[in-house]
This record gives sequence, C-alpha cells and structure tokens, in this order.
Amino acid sequence: MRLSFVVILILTLLPEAVLAQGHDRFYSYEDEDGVLIITDKPPPGDSELPKAIVNDEGVTVGTVRGKKTEEEIAAERAAAELALQKELQKRADRALLGVYGSVDEILMHRDRRVELFKAQARVTELYLANQRRALDAMKREVVQYRPYSADPDAAAVPEDLVTAIAETESTIERHEQNLLKSRAEEKEIIERFAGDIRRFRELKGID
Repeated sequence: MRLSFVVILILTLLPEAVLAQGHDRFYSYEDEDGVLIITDKPPPGDSELPKAIVNDEGVTVGTVRGKKTEEEIAAERAAAELALQKELQKRADRALLGVYGSVDEILMHRDRRVELFKAQARVTELYLANQRRALDAMKREVVQYRPYSADPDAAAVPEDLVTAIAETESTIERHEQNLLKSRAEEKEIIERFAGDIRRFRELKGID
C-alpha cells in the first residue's frame, strides 16, 4: 500500500508534458541508494536492477528483470547443454533402433567393420616386413664404404645409397604410425559397438 501510494504521488508530480503525451505505462525501480526512480523511458536492458512496469494509475502491470548474475548465466548454459545432450541422445536412439533389429545384427556389422581394419593391418605389416628387409640389406652394404669400413682404401658411401636408406627409414616410420593409428581406431570401433549394444538392450528391455 505504501509503495502504491508513493508511486501514485510521484506520478502526479511528473511534468504535464509527459502526461500529455498519452503514456500508458511507466518504469519504476530503486537505484543503488534505494531511491525510487520512475520514468516513461524503458530502462537500459543491461541494468543490474530489476524494474516494475506501472500504468498511469500506479498499478504494476509487469516487470523487467535486471542484469543476469554470473551464476544465472552459468546455470542457463548448463541447462542448455543438458537439453542439447538429451536431444542428441534421442536422435541417436532413434537411429539405433531404425538401423538394427537385433543384437546379432549389431554384432555382424561390428565384425565386418573390424575385419576391414584387420585386413588393412595385415597388408601394412607385410609391407613393413619387406621394407625392413630392404633396410637391413642396405645397412649391410653400407659397411663396405667409408667411414664404416676398416679398409683405408674403401670408397665413400654412394649418395644414392644414403638417400635410399633415409627414405626407407622414413617410410617405415610413417607406416608404423599408420599401423598404430589403425589399431587404435579398431579398438575405438569395438568400444563404440559395445556401447551401442548396451544401449540397444536398454531400449529394448533385453537383459
């Protein structure tokens, strides 16, 4: 009652020019010092203070919230992230149930994917074995030349042999890294399918 009385009293004291413009709502709020502020202009959107919207009779008809706190912003972000994760899970569940009709189908698909990785790994391992044999042969050859040979009359290592050794070592290293990456991807595929099977069982109510 006291606040309404103060609002009405202050409204009666507003300049006649403002009232003559036909304003049907005003904004009221207390500033940092507790002083009641009434204005016909919308308050700044980033103001930290909440505001009440009152009509020309001093009746509150709405509110304008103040600037959000860091905690409120963080809570909203967390809620939005949670909602996004739930939506993504719903989409993944629909896709899972749409693609597979049974656990056996998931296992069959998994085995096909894994076999592709294993086949590629076998090819890479065979290639690496050949490259390592070639490198060993070149290293046996290089000992005939200076500075590796004990023969003072030995010739210097041919430049093309040095280049071939360096290129072969680089090739071996690259394919070893590719092999490690392929095995890591194979493990990831197996784990992902294991997760799909667990989720499928849960959605279907399979023990």
